[in-house]
Amino acid sequence: VTKLRILAETHVIPRLGKLKLQQLRADHVDEWLDELSNDLATRTLRDVHSVLKRATRQAQARDLVLRNVAELVTTPTGKDGRPSKALTRHQADAMLKAAESSELHAYVVLSLTMGVRTEEARALRWDHVVAWIPSLKAWHPVTEAGFKHKRFAIYVWRADRIGGDTKTRKSRRTLELPKLAAEALRQHHTRQAAHKLKAGEAWQDHNLVFCTNVGTPLDAANVRRAFRHITKNAGIGTDWTPRELRHSFVSIMSDQGVPIETIADLVGHAGTSVTEAVYRHQLKPVITKGAHTMNTIFGDKPTG
Repeated sequence: VTKLRILAETHVIPRLGKLKLQQLRADHVDEWLDELSNDLATRTLRDVHSVLKRATRQAQARDLVLRNVAELVTTPTGKDGRPSKALTRHQADAMLKAAESSELHAYVVLSLTMGVRTEEARALRWDHVVAWIPSLKAWHPVTEAGFKHKRFAIYVWRADRIGGDTKTRKSRRTLELPKLAAEALRQHHTRQAAHKLKAGEAWQDHNLVFCTNVGTPLDAANVRRAFRHITKNAGIGTDWTPRELRHSFVSIMSDQGVPIETIADLVGHAGTSVTEAVYRHQLKPVITKGAHTMNTIFGDKPTG
């Protein structure tokens, strides 16, 4: 809703708002979209066009216009969007170092070392951070068990989306925490307790792992802004987004020879096709392995 409102207020209302809806013609929509195509990516153009089509559809349903002229126009091709990229190992090390002094430190560590979506990280609750209790042979929330254990995991069962569910059913997964992430969460839990004490009655307890200094959910825009500050301090520029930590995770896993099937499970994809389509630039080109194996077996013998 916020995204569509911004698109309407930025691109629809300023350029078409002076026209009476009954005066709107397909030519107006064509010219408007052609102008926008010089500045916006194709995906954003489709979203902006959709705002106009849906708004006009509402007017049509109330007999304010006879037809929806916005639906008669084809969305043009816009600028190429910036492709997602992945951190190199050196960049990742620099960023982790720069993040140590940031409130987002644990957020960055978790996203980079586990590949969770940024909306999954924002929705993570403390009762979904669990410790393995050997004597009970069971996982228990760290809110009960504490952090004095050897193995930890997170239940990635929620996301900052409408309804609070993850993107797909396959996205619901349980992931064991690497030691770096477990230690970052332990330190983060201690800092959050101090924030809670300082906030006093102003604290709003949503049981969120990542929240503001008064316990409220993090705003995605504020997370992006704070993340850019971290990457700037790391010396890798500000042209990075939190979701690219997930791409970096895939790249690192692939570079270490982890099979694509395992990577797909870790990032919560239903199959490898999505992993290959979305993260193809970050995946190690293992398709050549068959040729290399045959060369080893039979040697590079001349043919014919």
